[in-house]
Amino acid sequence: MFRTKSVEQSIQDTEEPEHALRKSLSAWDLTVFGVGVIIGTGIFVLTGKVAKETAGPATALAFVTAGIVCALAALCYAEFASTVPVAGSAYTFAYASLGELPAWIIGWDLVLEFALGTAVVAVGWSGYVRSLMDNVDWHLPAALQGPDVAGGTFDILAFLLVLVLTVILVLGMKLSANITALVVAIKVTVVMIVIIAGLFFIVGDNYSPFIPDAVNPPASSGWDAPLVQTIFGYEPTNFGVMGIFTAASVVFFAFIGFDVVATAAEETKLPQRDMPRGILGSLLICTVLYVAVSLVVTGMQHYSKLSVSAPLADAFKATGHPFYAGVISFGAAVGLTTVCLILLLGQTRVFFAMSRDGLLPRFFSVTHPKFRTPYRPTILLGVLIAIIAGFTSINELATLVNIGTLFAFVVVALGVIILRRTRPDLHRAFRTPWVPAVPILSVAASVWLMLNLPGETWFRFAVWMLIGIVVYFLYGRSHSRLGRRGRPLGTKAP
Repeated sequence: MFRTKSVEQSIQDTEEPEHALRKSLSAWDLTVFGVGVIIGTGIFVLTGKVAKETAGPATALAFVTAGIVCALAALCYAEFASTVPVAGSAYTFAYASLGELPAWIIGWDLVLEFALGTAVVAVGWSGYVRSLMDNVDWHLPAALQGPDVAGGTFDILAFLLVLVLTVILVLGMKLSANITALVVAIKVTVVMIVIIAGLFFIVGDNYSPFIPDAVNPPASSGWDAPLVQTIFGYEPTNFGVMGIFTAASVVFFAFIGFDVVATAAEETKLPQRDMPRGILGSLLICTVLYVAVSLVVTGMQHYSKLSVSAPLADAFKATGHPFYAGVISFGAAVGLTTVCLILLLGQTRVFFAMSRDGLLPRFFSVTHPKFRTPYRPTILLGVLIAIIAGFTSINELATLVNIGTLFAFVVVALGVIILRRTRPDLHRAFRTPWVPAVPILSVAASVWLMLNLPGETWFRFAVWMLIGIVVYFLYGRSHSRLGRRGRPLGTKAP
């Protein structure tokens, strides 16, 4: 259960013609992917919600805090992705350092994280598009607007979006990268418009107080209470200094996705050089944009008056500039397409890597003879997620995406420490600084944010993990290619 797959063997498996992915991505492509998946719901929605309910103008500090947590993890991801340039991200890294069962658990976790993330964002995209359609007096039948709308049963827009993106991913990574680059350019332009135009409407008094006085949130108990409250009796506060950390656990969702960049390591031309640049570069760009937007929106309108559903657009409406509100809605609708695309990309690459190792049926590890993409898992997962997005109201499951990502961060950070001790001889094009201090800080910060999530989220996460362990013992353990080789650990395959 704890047999490890050597880095050399992981790289050797990528050279099998039938299971090889095409290397076509550059550092620029990876940075675009990172920016494309990170800038989404967080910047267009969470900014107002957190400012109004949790942190006030200090939301900017909450974004900085969440960005630091992600940066600690990003340094660990960068070392692994440059040392083990193989599809699968945290799953592959865990297989090389912690062993097969921990790798399976993290792979199973990532499958859930990316699936729910894709479905949640697809439903959010559908809402923005319906809003734009309403502006020009186009209306879908109520039955096709999704279960979140009165009288709705099937979200046709979310369903079709996921299917179209599935086709794009099957046709090739470079096509996906080019489309993403175009959409990201539009999205970043909209964000810059918000920042530059909003500067002219800032009122200094709206920043006072920058850190509002702390208040106790409505009492919560049982499954709804954060786990840290259930275990230690600590009750997180809204506003005040501690409110910044409470807000950070919420806006963390806005950063989810930079780890998806690591799943494309195998399809990168020069992964040892370009993976660290793509991961760290995209995270830095997005953190700066998030902080700038949060400062602008809380300066334009007092935090207590901000809209929760569409804070950026409504802030411009409140200042008498509806044109900018329309531009923002358009940018949000366009921008969320790349978030769905890259989350779906990440899930298919993890599924593909697990299949190539035999932990899932090998049928799914065959690449397309022309496009060199993992078309079988892409089609399967794309159709399943399209159905989930069409029929399900996902809002309550969104927190599962947070806990899944944070769990992956913990595993990767621990993996860096272990691999440094077990394989000090490996060439590391990028080295995480101050090991083990940085990985330990990454683990501590991730666990703290996990403890701030509700007990109900932990319960659902535990159930999914138990299902995964059962699947491993019924199928994965006996079909593992590493196990079937029957060779001593740490030696190369014959």
